[in-house]
Amino acid sequence: MLTPTEITAATIKTGKVKANLPWWKMILLGIFAGMFIALAGVGATFGNLYGGKIAGACIFTAGLAMVIVAGSELFTGNNLMVMALFDRKIKFHQLLKNWLLVFFGNFLGALLVASIATVSGTFDSVADTVVATATAKVNLGFFEALLKGIMCNFLVCIAVWMATAASTVTGKIAAVFLPIMLFVLCGFEHSIANMFYIPTGIITGTIYSIPAPTITEFLLNNLLPVTLGNIIGGAVLVASGYYLAYHHSTKL
Repeated sequence: MLTPTEITAATIKTGKVKANLPWWKMILLGIFAGMFIALAGVGATFGNLYGGKIAGACIFTAGLAMVIVAGSELFTGNNLMVMALFDRKIKFHQLLKNWLLVFFGNFLGALLVASIATVSGTFDSVADTVVATATAKVNLGFFEALLKGIMCNFLVCIAVWMATAASTVTGKIAAVFLPIMLFVLCGFEHSIANMFYIPTGIITGTIYSIPAPTITEFLLNNLLPVTLGNIIGGAVLVASGYYLAYHHSTKL
């Protein structure tokens, strides 16, 4: 496995590669990542219901495993790109461009899965649960959602950091398993996962005439504070902290 200093060097190098992707690849690979996280959310929904919260948390780890091994762009993991910014390997406008386009792609991918799964009847037997999940998320207070977003992406970026240390597929999947399981089990908030969970609840509520959150509640009550929290947890805590700890030994 790589040492923390070597992980820092690899993360900075990866950040430079990500920042220089063509815009359409950022969106396309963002769509894939959004679909992977959303599909993990589909499985976790049934895992929670039939196997309990631990089962759902374990199933959800498949999302980041697919993102990393299959190759795609996930906004929350890309918060680590600030390391490349600090090391002057990329410009701020490149970082912002990647974050915005990948976020947009993630949103499209998550909405695609949410729409197909819902309209196809996948959630027919659990409609009330799906809507209740979405409702609970939009009813979090702004500060509560922000803090849960911070803790979530702290763990997600630690998972990506650990996966970078591994040189085998098995090692990468094992590395992401525990941190992702922890964030789901603890009920922390992930912006991209919520792009699946809450629209799924909105669509399901519309189909079955169940009172559900509005789009405005989704965007303002949950997605905004959770996204800000994710950035703090990933870019400020993990990326900045490890850069300060290990960048002095980084040579690219």
